[in-house]
Amino acid sequence: MSNNFGAPGSPWGSFSGPNLGYVMEQYDLFQNDPDQVDPDLAELFRSFGAPVLPDSAAGTAEAATGASPLQFGKIVAAAQLADSIRHNGHLAANIFPLKDRELDNSRIVPSAYGLTEADLVSMPASIFFHEQVPEGVSNGLDAINHLTRIYTGKAAYEFTQVINPEERRWLRSYIESGKVKPGLDDSKRQELLDRLTKIEGFEKFIHRTFVGAKRFSIEGLDSLVVLLDELVHSAHEEKMKEVLIGMAHRGRLNVLTHVLNKPYEVMLAQFAGLDEEPFVPEDGSLELTHGWFGDVKYHMGATYTAPDGLKVKLAYNPSHLEVVNPVITGQTRAAQEETGQPGIPELNEKDALAVLVHGDAAFAGQGINMETMNYSRTNGYKTGGSVHVIANNRIGFTTEFFDSRSTRYASDPAKGYEVPVIHVNADDPEMVIAIAKFAFEYRNQFGKDILIDLVGYRRYGHNEMDEPLVTNPMMYHKVHQHPTVRELYGKELSDKGIVKPDEVEKLDENTFALLQESYDRVKETSKKETMDNSTPEVIMNGYPGVETGVSEDRLRKMNEELLNYPEDFNVFKKLSRILKRREEPFNGKGKIDWAHAETLAFGSILQDGHPIRLTGQDSQRGTFAHRHVVLHDEKDGKELVPLHHISDANASFAVYNSPLSEASIVAYEFGYTLENKNALVLWEAQYGDFANMAQMMFDQFISSSASKWGQTSGLVMLLPHGYEGQGPEHSSARLERFLQLAGENNWTVANLSSAANYFHILRRQAEHLGEEYSRPLVMMSPKSLLRHPLVGADVEDLTSGKFQTIIEQPGLGKDPEKVERIAFASGKMAIDLAEQIKDGEGYEWLHVIRVEQLYPFPSDRIAEIIERFPNVKEFVWVQEEPKNMGSWSFAEPFVRELAQEKPVRYCGRIRRSSPSEGDGKSHKIEQDRIIKEALSKS
Repeated sequence: MSNNFGAPGSPWGSFSGPNLGYVMEQYDLFQNDPDQVDPDLAELFRSFGAPVLPDSAAGTAEAATGASPLQFGKIVAAAQLADSIRHNGHLAANIFPLKDRELDNSRIVPSAYGLTEADLVSMPASIFFHEQVPEGVSNGLDAINHLTRIYTGKAAYEFTQVINPEERRWLRSYIESGKVKPGLDDSKRQELLDRLTKIEGFEKFIHRTFVGAKRFSIEGLDSLVVLLDELVHSAHEEKMKEVLIGMAHRGRLNVLTHVLNKPYEVMLAQFAGLDEEPFVPEDGSLELTHGWFGDVKYHMGATYTAPDGLKVKLAYNPSHLEVVNPVITGQTRAAQEETGQPGIPELNEKDALAVLVHGDAAFAGQGINMETMNYSRTNGYKTGGSVHVIANNRIGFTTEFFDSRSTRYASDPAKGYEVPVIHVNADDPEMVIAIAKFAFEYRNQFGKDILIDLVGYRRYGHNEMDEPLVTNPMMYHKVHQHPTVRELYGKELSDKGIVKPDEVEKLDENTFALLQESYDRVKETSKKETMDNSTPEVIMNGYPGVETGVSEDRLRKMNEELLNYPEDFNVFKKLSRILKRREEPFNGKGKIDWAHAETLAFGSILQDGHPIRLTGQDSQRGTFAHRHVVLHDEKDGKELVPLHHISDANASFAVYNSPLSEASIVAYEFGYTLENKNALVLWEAQYGDFANMAQMMFDQFISSSASKWGQTSGLVMLLPHGYEGQGPEHSSARLERFLQLAGENNWTVANLSSAANYFHILRRQAEHLGEEYSRPLVMMSPKSLLRHPLVGADVEDLTSGKFQTIIEQPGLGKDPEKVERIAFASGKMAIDLAEQIKDGEGYEWLHVIRVEQLYPFPSDRIAEIIERFPNVKEFVWVQEEPKNMGSWSFAEPFVRELAQEKPVRYCGRIRRSSPSEGDGKSHKIEQDRIIKEALSKS
């Protein structure tokens, strides 16, 4: 054991005799098992080491301090008091502007630990601090008073949930050193007052000028703009490239105006229903996008580019407010990655910052936030930490906190992810600025999330048309009596002589006059806007035809490179044999199966310069052990990604096994595509049914972002789908839902029966990335068909041609005059029919069209085929899904139009409430019935 008497802040100089002996015995126990020791004493051991104290040192210490040795119990009690202040000070902190929460200081007073002021005065200050004693603190009483001021002021801290001792020491040192404090000079204070006046004045002007208009006012949380100002300023100082903000409706219009510099005229034109275009800055500093169908103004976003190049982006998002948070983190990851070289993308977490502004009821109530924090430090999703801000107006619509959650604070769920939490009173804008600076520094130091609980109130009802006194009378009697933050801060500055009272009022008058001038300019300049809701022609034209074949030499060389492993890499022998079979198709034997075609498509896309990002649960191996794009050495576990080593690759390739989440991960990948338009981004569901958990993302972002907000995405969603007796939860990817959302060429929905077609559709998707008509791809990907010989491709199938929206069943339709029935099928159902049809012998009366692309529905191509068969008597739609599911309801009107009055019949399961049978035997009976009915001549 070492002598720690001289360690900075060491408490051991205060012990001697039996007390020192006792502490040394406890240290021996601590070394064997820290849990056997009192937690506070264990903390002292961790901080100051072994309590070894030579007699000479003891005498020196006693002489130096002028104090007699203290009783061990008093020292431990004092340590407990100090730790309790750190842990529980927030319970007594002045963080509620309305002062409507009972505070509790019972755990942070000396008497609760049997201590008197005299006891504390006799103790050296050093035992209360792990590092330097703060200036002005000379003894134990000063130390306790200092800690009480720090931890019970207008900012309060919770960080005991942080496990890493280095982080905890940094947090404690930063907080207790006094760095987190208002520190503005008089000039900056005057600027802050002007800022607050404009923030409040904007809301008041809208309130008076557009009576009853929804604006989701920021009032009561005006300091949110000040907080965001400081984060953007810190990003400037750090020379970041982007700050990406996701937030709710409340305060959005004010943030757009004052943080993203959206001119007053633009916002006022929107309220007045006039054309905003004349007032958008001509220098390109402000980017506003609009879809042709549009959205309400408090769903809209913007991008502001500062003179130094920093981009500040506020995300577009719908009323599922918290769902934008994973979208923003996905955009942030894309902004941080350099993807223009082979291998893993180069990640620079200090290039971009995600700021996620939550509602207090929503943060605690929406599970998407827990998903987002859960992945925040995983390899595939980390962004160096997000700054979370709860815009805490203490109420959700009309619901107060005691009905809204089971925790004391809205922020409590974050503690489970070791996220430090700072509560700050929104009525103290200078402290808000200090906290924002602190949060930014923590994020940059540790690359972790941090949360600011900005505690304020809501001055009006939920949308300014509600009367909150009806449902929340006690709160709103207090709100109506409470001055605004501008009034409070103006009075503070005038009381200090920094400004005169009439100057405070003059600022208010000037702001109103400025807004009135802006509105007058809008009325004089702008004309009534007539919204054109027609879909742009370039969108309705869809994808142009493009050849997607790859030369055989290129494919052959790539295939060889993919199977050429380093000499010291040991692939699992069974897997090695399986992968080696991929040589056979290039030697005239066997077929290229689904995963093989996918890998060759990926390689060629990388060679064409498009980075690829593939994520999902178990996507590296593939749910069905089919993909294996990441190999593991069976002896030491190290990884090899063959696609990183193909020649002529010009872009990065990354594949990540995702957390067991769907909504947040789909949102993240969608966000990634918004930022990196050149990347082919694929999300794969473990089973297609699991996409249910991301339905709001499909509904409100992916299917409609182009028409609402003018945002295009090329996201690919791979959803394993097929009825194989696996029961209702592992059969259907809910194809019908994606078809129901289909319109205006908003995405492609495909259910393929060919590995070659999969190769070509991936290459087509990559070819059109970044174009105005680029759109997501919804793929009903196979399970049992992954290795099915009828799905496999020959090499020549990949070397020429392009994606086929329909495929005619081989062996049928040879004598057009004899065909009496045309059957339509997709995906696995088409292969089930093909297995029975074989070479077509005995089925001269039948033709089968595999509809590979369900949306946009390929009516023109089908019409061309139908024209060849003059004697067709009926058309049959064959599917394995129940009648009220799958593609029948969507396809029926198209087929009836093509049939031109001839009978159109459905063949499949009856309408059901559940997607499939619950056992394999029942499934087989029903599947056999459908196949027999489809292939039996009437």
